[in-house]
Amino acid sequence: MAWYERRRRRARALPPLVDDEAAFRAACDRPLPSVVRVNTLAADADRVARAFDAESTDYERVDWHDGLFRMADRSPGTTWPYAHGWVHGQEEVSCLPAMALDPDPGTRVWDTCAAPGSKTTQLAALMDDSGVLVGNDTSLGRLSALRHNAERLGATNLVVDQQDARNYSLNGFGFETFDATLVDAPCSCEGTIRKNPDAFDTWTLDHVHEVAGIQKGILRRAVQATRPGGTVVYSTCTFAPEENEAVLDHVLREEDCEVVDWDCPLESVPGVIEWHDETYDEQVTRATRVYPHHNDTGGFFLAKLRVGGAPDDAAADAEVGA
Repeated sequence: MAWYERRRRRARALPPLVDDEAAFRAACDRPLPSVVRVNTLAADADRVARAFDAESTDYERVDWHDGLFRMADRSPGTTWPYAHGWVHGQEEVSCLPAMALDPDPGTRVWDTCAAPGSKTTQLAALMDDSGVLVGNDTSLGRLSALRHNAERLGATNLVVDQQDARNYSLNGFGFETFDATLVDAPCSCEGTIRKNPDAFDTWTLDHVHEVAGIQKGILRRAVQATRPGGTVVYSTCTFAPEENEAVLDHVLREEDCEVVDWDCPLESVPGVIEWHDETYDEQVTRATRVYPHHNDTGGFFLAKLRVGGAPDDAAADAEVGA
């Protein structure tokens, strides 16, 4: 209840974070649909559909993304296409960060918090399995899951690394900056309530503040490690402004970057510029908030940033290993 009440109690009588409290609560109480993403390194959506039909697997094609299937009453991991690496279990809203980053084939991409690898392998597919994709994480156990998923899905352009992303070093890579960077940051996971019903029971404001400090450090380093003119996408699966708009505001003040517009394919609302006694940079309104009751998904926050400075055309156009 403490988390729900916090959504409404904002200083200076500002509007609540959630537009329809009753619909929001009802959505949070419903189970999350089971979804798979087509692995385009191995198959296309029509081929996957034919395979599901052949084994009488019930599904629904997602209307906003040709490569997503909502599964009906069957675990994705028990299907033939999953066993052969044609699909990967991934929540609908979780596909947004890689889509926003939209890396070109042959480029250098850093996934700062990569494990267990859903977004990482999605990036590999968008890159046509070319260039260099660095998947970093701090947990050896989670990195094991990343390696397993990459092998099952056939992502061969992946370099797995274990560092603290807040002080990440590119020593040994042979290049000084990335073309694009994804920061899908560790967070308080408020938006995962539909698949993790205990998320609100363990929620504390102290934890929100703790992870917000980590998020600021990772996003700052991501901007620093990305070439001028390059792209950084910041995302979380939480609603807390302390972990979303406040993190963006901090990095906008500390680093040379700007939030740019991105056309989200799901119904969404812009970022908030005020929360309790804090006011944020107007640019945060270009960020995207996705709520469970708007799209029958989990909750999510996403912002796309352009790194400042004069773009290095040679670096932008070069293909790694060409």
